[in-house]
Amino acid sequence: MKPIGILYEHPQWFVPLFDELSSRGVPYEPIDAARHSFDPGARHSPYSLVVNRMSPSAWTRGHGGAIFHSLHYLAWLDRIGANVLNGYEAYRLELSKAAQCALFASLDVRFPRTRVVNSAGAAAAAGTDLRFPVLVKPNIGGSGAGIRSFGTPDELAAAELVPGLDGTMLVQEQLPAAGGAVVRVEILGGELLYAIRLLLAPDSFNLCPADYCELPGVAAGFAGRGAPIEAYEPPDEIVEQAKRIVAAAGIDVGGVEYLVNADDSEAYFYDVNVLSNFVANAPEVVGLDPFVDLADLILARAGAQTVAA
Repeated sequence: MKPIGILYEHPQWFVPLFDELSSRGVPYEPIDAARHSFDPGARHSPYSLVVNRMSPSAWTRGHGGAIFHSLHYLAWLDRIGANVLNGYEAYRLELSKAAQCALFASLDVRFPRTRVVNSAGAAAAAGTDLRFPVLVKPNIGGSGAGIRSFGTPDELAAAELVPGLDGTMLVQEQLPAAGGAVVRVEILGGELLYAIRLLLAPDSFNLCPADYCELPGVAAGFAGRGAPIEAYEPPDEIVEQAKRIVAAAGIDVGGVEYLVNADDSEAYFYDVNVLSNFVANAPEVVGLDPFVDLADLILARAGAQTVAA
């Protein structure tokens, strides 16, 4: 069989997946998105399946160009009809928080009131009809990078804002999270894989639950290894909403995050993660190894049989 291609960028996040595929004797090829080229004139992919595990936070590691290169690569794969897991449409949604909000709206799913802007001046003007505090987010994010909170319109008006990679920002009401926590629901192959509840660190928006997710300025122990995370069972209606979001986005494996607004006790979705960084120490936290389930899905999509090691 043709090998399976794994498009990735972070040097450590996907070692468990590589190990799982290797243990099964599955032929695969890591595709380093930071050092990659392709022939746009080719008519066929050299892989039985391309698995997109490219991170939108690559720009925080000096690999911003890899984000857009990956988008072009996935667009080419889509055009030639290649077999892709988390393909072009899913990744395009990953790269636009504005598009995610529009998706929530189209599905009648609650999300924080939001304005999409392209300059600091527009941000201050857009905030006038929102309730403070507000968050300003880069449209292309990842691991909470670049998110800032403003308590008053004057603070927002005086701020020097730096738009993200695409020059676009979101101004969004910062809802008070009941219990000081948010929930991430992981969906794989259209079904619930697990859900986790993450405690919010003071002044931090890095909610990545995986190993090696630390960002400068994040309180120790509140992101990545050792984070205050616990298994959680969301209400059935929330799980069904998460499934609808993922299906509408064309996502094969991914997570959605929500919080319960302490002011009205309603659930509000606010983020879609096509690159689903599985929780660290998953067997201890959620009672399963998600990389086993991911490998099963990959092999099913590749049309391959598990090969004895």
